[in-house]
Amino acid sequence: MIFNRFRLLLLLAALAVTALPAMAAELAGESPATELEAEMATTAPVELDGNVLFRVRGVSAFPAEQRAARIQSHIEALARDPDFRTEVLRPVETDIGIKIMAGDQLVMGVYDSDARLEGVSRQVLALADIERIRLAIADYRHARRPTILLQGGLYALGATAVLAAAVAFVIWLMRRLTALLERRVQRYVQSLEIKSFQIVRAEHIWGTLRGGLRALRILVILVIALLYLDFVLNQFVWTRPLANHLLEVVIGPLTTMGQDIVAHIPNLIFLVILFVAVRFILRLLRLFFNAIVRGSITVANFTPEWAWPTYKIARFAIVAFSLIVAYPYIPGSESAAFKGVSLFIGVVFSLGSSSAIANLIAGYLMIYRRAFKVGDRVQIGDMLGDVIEIRLQATHLRTLKNEEVVVPNSLLLNSQVVNYSSLAARQGLILHTTVGIGYETPWRQVEAMLLMAAERTSGLLKEPAPFVLQRSLGDFAVNYELNAYCSDAHAMLPLYTAIHRHILDVFNEYGVQIMTPAYRGDPEQPKLVPKQQWYTAPASPDEAEVSTATGSTHP
Repeated sequence: MIFNRFRLLLLLAALAVTALPAMAAELAGESPATELEAEMATTAPVELDGNVLFRVRGVSAFPAEQRAARIQSHIEALARDPDFRTEVLRPVETDIGIKIMAGDQLVMGVYDSDARLEGVSRQVLALADIERIRLAIADYRHARRPTILLQGGLYALGATAVLAAAVAFVIWLMRRLTALLERRVQRYVQSLEIKSFQIVRAEHIWGTLRGGLRALRILVILVIALLYLDFVLNQFVWTRPLANHLLEVVIGPLTTMGQDIVAHIPNLIFLVILFVAVRFILRLLRLFFNAIVRGSITVANFTPEWAWPTYKIARFAIVAFSLIVAYPYIPGSESAAFKGVSLFIGVVFSLGSSSAIANLIAGYLMIYRRAFKVGDRVQIGDMLGDVIEIRLQATHLRTLKNEEVVVPNSLLLNSQVVNYSSLAARQGLILHTTVGIGYETPWRQVEAMLLMAAERTSGLLKEPAPFVLQRSLGDFAVNYELNAYCSDAHAMLPLYTAIHRHILDVFNEYGVQIMTPAYRGDPEQPKLVPKQQWYTAPASPDEAEVSTATGSTHP
């Protein structure tokens, strides 16, 4: 084998000497490099066990790839034949080229086009190819010897043990390093502050350092695993081609990305500076509006409820402006693929978000109109409940039956919204109920009884005082409306219940009949409930008095 390698070196030296005139001619301008590159593009490599032996040319009828595959199959068949001796390889001169023969079997042909590609004569190239084939066959057989395979297996087992030990050591070392940094570095990391606003907190800095250590650990383990795979795959002839391309598969994309990054370093620096500046501005903006919410900063004619919606609008405007500024500096922004993806995203967003945008705009309009706030009791259409959450897309209500209703904000703009809580605390909410009393009853008596019922109802305001309106003079009865003030809109239903109970009690006490909606004639006996029947079973005097005094426990 050593003798074969020595002969190959001699032939390569001869090739170099023969190629000197061609190289000199190329330097003199007689053979442009572009022609050589064009010719190399029409060739295909002949490989054995992943090692390139030489390259051959092809023609339109017999492409270079097919020719290289056929030569490779011939060489591989000779290498697998234990009776074949490489010494029988010989060149045979013909009119069109040189045939390399293995006894009576054709291995390959060497033609003038192949020799011109190498810059030597075809005789020299044929001798070099024969020596390269002999050496490749010897290496092919040597790599498949049982002793070599056993040695490779032992090396692979040893490499696996080393890999496990190395990974365990890296994990242990990184844990120790993390603990050391946590003890000695974290206590020296202080918060950076601008006046009373904290910009960078210590735990954020420590979290960044810990994330960097974790990333470093993963990177070291990946490098060790890559070296392990390269070593193990090289131990076996069947996996050696994969090992030869392993580094190319991993390092190739990294090299391409590195070259692109280097080419775009000025743009990347601009993008990094822009990102840091925008992030800093958004941080200050958030702290400013947070101070408005807390009451540390007050702005005339600007309520705290507007702080977060205004912050979101300002944040969107700043981010959108920064994206417009950054777009020309983004690597690949001028490519057709980037523009196509941007157009596709824009079309999808415009087609699928029309209702979402409508709800978003409606949500902001409702917030700035201050139609209601969280905790208010409102009525939207036929839905009555308490506002429990206001979002940009929808408003959440809890009904009086403890049901959650999600109302799209766009529906609010097209619906009548009644807010019972907005004026209740300052001016009082007027509760009103209507009764129909016959013409034979003096209106002064009716009004006095209604006011008496209001006075008996606890929870109603004394000032402003309750009042009675005569809404209409009906065909058979006068319709009276009792109006009374309360300060808690959430007590509407209990107070209405208490008012109605007291009206029934007062009118029964004074023997005045409340007219029914349908009327045909006066009954022989007034439709009254005698006082002795007020607590007919299962009613209890104690429970009724407590319920009347405190109102219902319903919302």
